[in-house]
Amino acid sequence: MEIGPDTYRITADNLPDAFVQEELGRLKTDLIIERIWDGDYSVWSAVPTEISNRLGWLHSHRVMEETLPELKDFIEQIRAEGFNQALLLGMGGSSLAPEIFRKIFRVREGFLNLDIMDSTDPGAVLEKEKNIDLHKTLFIVSTKSGGTVETLSLMKYFYNKSLHSLGRENAGKHFIAITDPGSGLEKTAKELAFRKVFLNDPDIGGRYSALSYFGLVPAGLIGVDLKRLLQSAEEMSLKSRTFDLPFKEGNTPAVLGTILGVLSKKGRDKLTFIASPELKAFGMWLEQLLAESTGKAGKGILPVVGETIRSPEAYAGDRLFVYFRLNGDSTYDDKVKQLKQAGHPVIWLSLNDIYGLGGEMFRWMMATAVAGWAMGINPFDQPNVESAKVLTRKIITKYREKGELDLPSPDLKFDNVEVYLGSENSGAEDLKQIWRDFFKLASRNKLKGRGLSYVAVQAYLQPGPETDLALQGLRDKIGALYQMAVTVGYGPRFLHSTGQLHKGDAGHGLFIQLTSKSPQDVPIPDQPGSDHATISFNLLISAQALGDRQALLEAGRKVIHFQLGDDTPAAINKLTELLV
Repeated sequence: MEIGPDTYRITADNLPDAFVQEELGRLKTDLIIERIWDGDYSVWSAVPTEISNRLGWLHSHRVMEETLPELKDFIEQIRAEGFNQALLLGMGGSSLAPEIFRKIFRVREGFLNLDIMDSTDPGAVLEKEKNIDLHKTLFIVSTKSGGTVETLSLMKYFYNKSLHSLGRENAGKHFIAITDPGSGLEKTAKELAFRKVFLNDPDIGGRYSALSYFGLVPAGLIGVDLKRLLQSAEEMSLKSRTFDLPFKEGNTPAVLGTILGVLSKKGRDKLTFIASPELKAFGMWLEQLLAESTGKAGKGILPVVGETIRSPEAYAGDRLFVYFRLNGDSTYDDKVKQLKQAGHPVIWLSLNDIYGLGGEMFRWMMATAVAGWAMGINPFDQPNVESAKVLTRKIITKYREKGELDLPSPDLKFDNVEVYLGSENSGAEDLKQIWRDFFKLASRNKLKGRGLSYVAVQAYLQPGPETDLALQGLRDKIGALYQMAVTVGYGPRFLHSTGQLHKGDAGHGLFIQLTSKSPQDVPIPDQPGSDHATISFNLLISAQALGDRQALLEAGRKVIHFQLGDDTPAAINKLTELLV
């Protein structure tokens, strides 16, 4: 199947064509595309809640084009004043688009070197602090709600550092905010005399905000040609406004979304992303968009990003592969062709150049909205996200009352690693047997008709190259032994990306939680400008891990938790070695 003109063509193979065609016919008959553009909430739900006020992304690229002169003046002023670094403090939708812009476009000469701070691990906080010059750094405080605990904690910490180094008169000049009108952050930013506050369209949800101030302010600061990026989105938008059959030259976002929805209902619900090396980072943004939009009401599409490509026979029958290819690059062509020849469904997308990313973002946002319709869910709400947050707040409140965390007792200890098994404690006395018992749950899921399991490795650890490598080794071995999709996410960032799906899908995920006892800690100021602190980053990330584990258990998920020793990569490698 080939859809669309050369610039936006999708090639799709090994699909259940009769079912796809039937669903496309329903899409046309029910005027789904026209109704989406009309803002008709009944496409997804009988009530407008969290739909009618979430469709601003349809027009954000056009709205933002009108702000380009203002953005250009702001960026030139920042550069003229000698700023050469930017540190974005944000989570999820506020940080992922800026991060992929930084990784794909890199930094244009003479613009700001952007880094992202989206961890509450104290070691990660200190590492970022060590790598910046406060006198030349612009802090971007980015949160739609204005109340994201991680973002505000980081803001208070770095504001106090700037205050002590630069003085009260100058500290605020090193901060800008991106938020919704009327948020608590807008008020705080004015009180602290932030240099500028960008007020975003409140009708845009976080994961759909890449082509709004949340994505474009950071992109502009690294030197991305914003006009060219938005023109790419406009071109894709124009191709998405109507739908007709036959669709050979038509609406590729609608067809893509229909395929995603149909295959998820057919059990091909593990969307595995393969990308040209230069485009690899795009999967990080796509992961949140798909997981948080579709993982609810017992349904979901699991994005699998960064997995080592295996031979075709090493995959179960739950995969849909998407190959995101930059024209002229053939790095993975042969491996993708092998997957296609083995009968796996494969979608092939090509970009002429990296500025096609604007159009690709729009294509996937529209496709996700259409997939939500095909799956019978609301792709704009996140009903399960609050569960871990509520439990985390309760844990912190108890800590403030008692002065200590309520920690469970480990079920097993070995080599300075503590193992917590929860409700699935089988009485095993060595790790090899614990692993065997844990992965038997995958077969149990299948027997109960829940579908094929997946594994989510949740690393509440300090990110770093050695830890990345160790986590990838664990991921590869699980996948090779059990033919399951395996995802890896650092906490707490994944809570804002895949956390909704983990608790809202059909419940066949197996969760491996990794935590560590950080040898260092960093206090979180109670208020910006005050040195008084009642909690620390170590306490916060510990509470987040505990809260998330409890939320998973209360949702009926299977969780195994390892508290690692001082040498995190070595401990992960040991876990991998004993995996059988």
